[in-house]
Amino acid sequence: MIREKMWAGRTFEEAWQATRNEVVFTTHTPIREGNETHPLDRLEYMSAFNGLTREQMERIGGNPFNMTVAGLRLSRISNGVAKLHGITANKMWQDVSDRSGIVSITNAIHTPTWVDSRITEAYETNGDLWGAHMEIKRELIRFIEERSGIKLNADHLLIGFSRRAASYKRSDLIFSNPELIAPYLESGKIQIVFSGKAHPLDDSGKRIVSNLVAMMRKYPGSVVFLENYDMTIGAWLTRGSDIWLNNPRRPLEACGTSGMKAAMNGVLNCSILDGWWPEACLDGENGWQIGDGFETGDTAALDRHDSAALYDTLLQRVLPMYYENRSKWVQMMRKSIETTREQFATKRMIEEYYNKMYIKA
Repeated sequence: MIREKMWAGRTFEEAWQATRNEVVFTTHTPIREGNETHPLDRLEYMSAFNGLTREQMERIGGNPFNMTVAGLRLSRISNGVAKLHGITANKMWQDVSDRSGIVSITNAIHTPTWVDSRITEAYETNGDLWGAHMEIKRELIRFIEERSGIKLNADHLLIGFSRRAASYKRSDLIFSNPELIAPYLESGKIQIVFSGKAHPLDDSGKRIVSNLVAMMRKYPGSVVFLENYDMTIGAWLTRGSDIWLNNPRRPLEACGTSGMKAAMNGVLNCSILDGWWPEACLDGENGWQIGDGFETGDTAALDRHDSAALYDTLLQRVLPMYYENRSKWVQMMRKSIETTREQFATKRMIEEYYNKMYIKA
């Protein structure tokens, strides 16, 4: 777009500013690997300058050329994908000159795709929400058995955890204190179903997957890892699990829409206060928060803090309610649906994009 304007007779600066008026940008993950940088020599060799000079490319994306910096400098306005992520992104890129401002527009989900109609009907008619959930849970258990050969117990707590196997998501955090968690896994009182893939070049992510598979072999009948994670597995788990576990290193989760899918299905979130969850969480009413929003650059200290908080929430709050207070559990399921079904649906999100991003001031 800049090149075309320069060919029409505008200077680089004029073309750049005119182009910015036509572009908006969404920044996403705070993780370094998701904000690519490339040597200018390599981009030039690949003819990626597209008619611009080396100096002009450096003005846009720096040296080395950072794709996110370029996005911020080529747009009239940018956005993060949750309120907390907007704050995080503004801190991350605060030293970038000539960048657009970053506002927050929280992601959302397409409810007809992800929410089971039986749950919607039971909620809207004040019907048997637990009965609908158990029907779907038994279907999930049959699906798991078909995929893995492992048959879970429908009467025992079933935890769902499916997402990319990236280090900051800490898929195996629940196993960080083996002596504490082992009795619950050995008895089957806690059942966990994992799924997810690691990037081919992410060795730490591969090690996490390897550990999850090792846990499945150590606790047969209580721990499952479903291979070949895809939308089908994601849909089954976010509909049929009892709780949805999420324990990233705050504030590295940009949003986390799987939790929204679970919440609208009455699957209770049990999550670190990161991504979208700080906007939705009513602790003890529509799900549970893990910890207190603690942040530190000391990864080991953060993991110790969050591991202790996870065990405290899961063992002292979630388990007793599931096994001893079914009416309260169902009340929380209804509250989960009530507080998320409109606020985190695509209609709200699209309207925000239109009003905040697409309409020019």
